[in-house]
Amino acid sequence: MRINRLLCLILVSIIFFTQSHVIYAQRGVSNQRLEWYFEKKGEEKPPITDARYMELVHKYDSLFIGDPGKKDIYLTFDNGYENGYTDNVLDVLKRKKVPAAFFVTGQFMKTHPHLIKRMADEGHIVGNHSYYHPDLTQVSDARLKNELEKVKLRYTEITGRTDMNYIRPPRGVFSERTIMLAKQQGYTHVFWSLAFLDWETNKQRGWQYSYNQIMKQIHPGSIMLLHTVSKDNADALERTIEALQKRGYTFKSLDDLQLKKSVPTPLLFKS
Repeated sequence: MRINRLLCLILVSIIFFTQSHVIYAQRGVSNQRLEWYFEKKGEEKPPITDARYMELVHKYDSLFIGDPGKKDIYLTFDNGYENGYTDNVLDVLKRKKVPAAFFVTGQFMKTHPHLIKRMADEGHIVGNHSYYHPDLTQVSDARLKNELEKVKLRYTEITGRTDMNYIRPPRGVFSERTIMLAKQQGYTHVFWSLAFLDWETNKQRGWQYSYNQIMKQIHPGSIMLLHTVSKDNADALERTIEALQKRGYTFKSLDDLQLKKSVPTPLLFKS
């Protein structure tokens, strides 16, 4: 009896997988699991990424980097949960008059709605990081849609606004299918061209580490990914902003970048 049940479960799983594969194939899209990455160049040179990734970025009007010929920076934060530093980050941004985008989860919105309201009230972009932070390539179409809808609904309840137009996939995991489905829901995927290991709260190394990592990787058109759970980032932020402005960089909003997307930019990728 147990063997028969096991065989039935295996058969159902095979059928489900096959049907899902056929559905994606019929759509002409792949659900192959991909993880965003880029190859650092240093010396203020733009990084490169895989040609397949750039193809998807352009096909679905996603963002990875700004114009590598202009010293503009796009500051973004991922907010999976609150660790006590987001108010400090917002204080610095307010003092320095710097815009940012915060990609938030359901957990963050549930526990700290006042921070969501503050972000919106102070002119920052609030983006969608999914409600439960799953691997979106492993959930159904309906679940993916629900993940995004729940975040946007809560955002509207907190702020009275509906302008949630950007998504950052959890852990940088994506597929053509997930990008396509998010775009159908009105979202632009935002990847990044500058990042480092900053989210491990038990491995913080001091403000200098965050500062040095950013200054080593900075390049014109940077879309910077930072995490607000990092004390290093919170402590380094003001010094970093001042140093980059002295180098001639200007902090811009993702909305500014969207307006410039009609201007052709070089394709930066590996063959």
